[in-house]
Amino acid sequence: MVTSLIDGFTDFRNDFFGQDKAFFKRLIRRGQHPKIMIISCSDSRVDPAILFGTRPGELFVIRNVANLVPPYQPDDQYHGISAAIEFGVRDLGVEDIVILGHAYCGGVNALCEHARGEAAEDREFITPWIKIALPALDELRGSDPKFENIKAVEQHSIMNSLDNLRTFPWLAEREKQGSLALHGWWFDMDSGALWCHSPPDRSFTQMIPSVSE
Repeated sequence: MVTSLIDGFTDFRNDFFGQDKAFFKRLIRRGQHPKIMIISCSDSRVDPAILFGTRPGELFVIRNVANLVPPYQPDDQYHGISAAIEFGVRDLGVEDIVILGHAYCGGVNALCEHARGEAAEDREFITPWIKIALPALDELRGSDPKFENIKAVEQHSIMNSLDNLRTFPWLAEREKQGSLALHGWWFDMDSGALWCHSPPDRSFTQMIPSVSE
């Protein structure tokens, strides 16, 4: 099964070390200076570099189940996501952070199952992880108590992650100063549309329409 990866790497090598031999030499010499951080889902169908047509060195990507951001909690525990956010903001100086959610998110579906009392009992890590997004359900509980509108939960989870980003004091300070901007995007895999978060009314609007429109 990994043969396709080896073939793909051969193509990559030919492109970036053959036709453009100087490309990676420039990246090595200058180091990495991405301006954009994307926090996206681990879902195999949602690869930020492919979705946005970027080249090596352009994005600082953090991927995890359901594109979640935990709240600021400095202690001696393991905080891989928070460590990556800190490195991207404080060391690399990214200027934009995008929380990229998507349709048919398995992590968000697990969140809804947990809220309905239907979660699998043998998930040692997924269930504690998706609980980060439980606050996202508060605004939906009155109108959708069984959380059947997965799209709404996915989008509210993005807003919850944006709220959690702002609990990091050195990140919030940069946003306040205008040197850092936060964005929430949702990718509709049904239509190819890209939706963006509209902060004033905590809603999402289409930024790029579906292919049928």
